[in-house]
Amino acid sequence: MASRRLVWSDEFDGRPGSPPDPRVWRHEVGAGGWGDEQVQRYTADLRNAHVTSGHQLALTAHGGEDVTSARLTTSGTVDVRHGRVEARIRQPRGSGLWSAFWMLGTDLGDVGWPACGEIDVMEHVGSQPRAVHGTVHGPGYAGLGSGVTGSVQASSALADAFHVYAVEWAPDEIRWELDGMPYHRVAPADVPGPWPFRHPFFLVLNVAVGGRWPGNDAAGLRLPATMLVDWVRVHGVAG
Repeated sequence: MASRRLVWSDEFDGRPGSPPDPRVWRHEVGAGGWGDEQVQRYTADLRNAHVTSGHQLALTAHGGEDVTSARLTTSGTVDVRHGRVEARIRQPRGSGLWSAFWMLGTDLGDVGWPACGEIDVMEHVGSQPRAVHGTVHGPGYAGLGSGVTGSVQASSALADAFHVYAVEWAPDEIRWELDGMPYHRVAPADVPGPWPFRHPFFLVLNVAVGGRWPGNDAAGLRLPATMLVDWVRVHGVAG
């Protein structure tokens, strides 16, 4: 494997209680189900996204009549094109939660989704406490149950400790890892449509509540629930 060099990172070393770095992270806000019957309303409120005293990013879903959470992107600030993309994350706990670290093509505004491509570095639903899923979506293989996906079971609940979720992304191959162990690989021959993964993408972090995958049954859902992100790093091929 080619050697890697760190080309960008966020270690969340800002002042405790401060928002995520606005030079990097942009809030996507609003409700309406997000195309999937999700119940949360995304906000830019500090209680939904802030830096902790341990220098981690806390994304927290809060309950009540108005369920709120956070969805952050680097659209227009940080673009990634191939290399290793990874984050050290402790998952939220509880059924009904859907946390994710993922990427979308920077041409989203021009060509729309799924033509822009989507790489899900990590998706986790609380009803499957030990499982992590890695998926790609593109034209002809997009949407819940239609992406090209793989998963692995950890030895214990992913909410019990921090884990490193990563993809090794090359022009014609994407490989997924959990704590350095590969568990899924996709190449152009494996997808039933175009391969829109040779151009820049931006990063997304979010915690959703409900939706067709985790379901909207409130049984077992306990809010607030927090996803902690220790760091996000991008490595490129050393020159």
